[in-house]
Amino acid sequence: MALKAGAPIRGSELDEAAREALRLMANGERPDPMLRQLLLDALADEDRSDLAAPSPGRVSDAARAATQWIGVGLEERASALRELLELADALPVRLRPHEIGFPRLKSV
Repeated sequence: MALKAGAPIRGSELDEAAREALRLMANGERPDPMLRQLLLDALADEDRSDLAAPSPGRVSDAARAATQWIGVGLEERASALRELLELADALPVRLRPHEIGFPRLKSV
């Protein structure tokens, strides 16, 4: 009903961010090269969503995995780091013996 009346309808946050990015780029601004590459990779993956496995691109798996942390606030990053450190503290420590028990090599 509102659309028929010509009332503006707010899109998703992603759509709003895309509109803003396009507006800024039209005015001559450019994203950081790594962000640009990550965006291109994400858009290409969306286009290949019907394929069983996405073809490898120029973006590493590590960089692709790190994209979920872009723009995350300091408190959330600190909380994740704290949890990771608590996990590391909970892992059992296995002390190494003073000598390693390799068999002696005999020379002829």
